[in-house]
Amino acid sequence: MSTLSGASSDVRHVATSVAEVFGREVRGEPLSADGKSGAHMERVVVDRQSYVLKYLHPADDWLMRATGDDHYRPLTLWRHGWMDRLPDCIDHAVVGAAWRERPDGPAGVLVMRDVGASLIPDGDVRIPLGQHLDLIDHMARMHVAFWGCRDTIGLLELSERFVWFGPQLAERERARGGTDPVPTRFVPAGWERFLERAPRAADVVFSLLDDPTPLVAALDDTPQTLIHGDWKAANLGSHPDGRTILLDWDLPGVAPPCAEIAWYVCLNRARLPQSKEDTLLAYRDALERHGVDTRSWWERQCLLSLLGTLLLFGWEKALGDDAEAAAELAWWEAKALEGADQL
Repeated sequence: MSTLSGASSDVRHVATSVAEVFGREVRGEPLSADGKSGAHMERVVVDRQSYVLKYLHPADDWLMRATGDDHYRPLTLWRHGWMDRLPDCIDHAVVGAAWRERPDGPAGVLVMRDVGASLIPDGDVRIPLGQHLDLIDHMARMHVAFWGCRDTIGLLELSERFVWFGPQLAERERARGGTDPVPTRFVPAGWERFLERAPRAADVVFSLLDDPTPLVAALDDTPQTLIHGDWKAANLGSHPDGRTILLDWDLPGVAPPCAEIAWYVCLNRARLPQSKEDTLLAYRDALERHGVDTRSWWERQCLLSLLGTLLLFGWEKALGDDAEAAAELAWWEAKALEGADQL
């Protein structure tokens, strides 16, 4: 098992322009994507090879603003070589990075191979069980590769990981004139409904959104690793050789590994071929299979991570109006209350 601490100096060059990456000027075409953060993306073709350019700037991307990303985290991972340390079962698709000058400050640009044909298709069709289990196994392998690492490069801090999607997000976005419907409409409406529909958990959730210190301290007493932070179907795919494609490294950080699998079962609810409980157990089995003894910490970290995930997505779980949505919210409320007992 690795105990990587990261390096403070750059090991990869960030180009001064996209033209430097390709050795020539290129012209991209706008690319629509499943991402909802507002980030601009383009597709370019160079020497018959298709690439995707993702532009990163807080003025365009409410997710960067919400999470305080003034370090351009995907570029930080790239230039410090952490992406190079991923196990060979993970393909991040990044081949280069650059800066692009603009009047309000430089934008970061990620240059990626176009792997769109191998991504999980949009929609609510269930992920095939074999692919789902491979994704979980590869998640575990990635976590084991970075087990015990320390953040020395400025990724998303644990103290910020669970609180950025709180009610204050809408207030900040509205104050700056933001109009994106997710942070300005859906989030505040969802939190209002959460208060009405999950009253048993609401006191705990809103208290921790105001001050996450008890949750952070409890989780910090359990194992940590590098997590991707947004392990959802829209960012995932599989190559014919079985490798997992893992895109959009916007929320990486050193955190409890269970925070990753909790996010996965939360955002992929409609697409899971197993129950949430069986998915969590499949991940635990994968950790054990790759050499991690989970007996002393699993239950506590898992319940605390599920509680933390409800801090992020309680608003989203409260928006549905049918019986299935009500059952989903009830499941998360019950798990959050179990997690609160671990504080």
